[in-house]
Amino acid sequence: MAFNRKPQFKKTEFEEVVLDIARVTRVVAGGKRLSFRATVIVGNKEKNQVGVGVDKGKDVAQAIQKASNKAKKNLVIVPIINDTIPHEIQGKYKAAKIILKPAQRGKGIIAGGAVRTVLKLANVPNAIAKILGNTSNAINNARVTILTLSKLKVPSKKSESKEKQHANSSIKKTK
Repeated sequence: MAFNRKPQFKKTEFEEVVLDIARVTRVVAGGKRLSFRATVIVGNKEKNQVGVGVDKGKDVAQAIQKASNKAKKNLVIVPIINDTIPHEIQGKYKAAKIILKPAQRGKGIIAGGAVRTVLKLANVPNAIAKILGNTSNAINNARVTILTLSKLKVPSKKSESKEKQHANSSIKKTK
């Protein structure tokens, strides 16, 4: 019996990057139990969404799948204005500290390690980032980047017009 079916591929809107895979052992009565921990960064470039997930599984594929599902549940929307982030911001998560700054058009992403990966998957074309302190923990660096990106605020047009009115009124008072 012949089937004339084409293979069905699951089309996803998310792009996944495996940041870290670690072999983890747990000592139990009778020996050691082996499992794998995966850290996955998931991004939707069309909607400027990004998330990070960490989970364990009996084998590598299971750990990656579970971490990917966790990352999709914790997505953050990143505001982008003029091909960069709206303003400078600092963030801290455990021992990891980061500073994110807007960059000029054409400058690209100037960052290293996990921060660069998170910014790429968030579809930020131009940004400058610096990991402060002495941490090389990729998981914490990815988490602090997500946390910092979630704190970004888009300046509203109402607040801009209020600032202009306030500036104009102060100019009138000085004359």
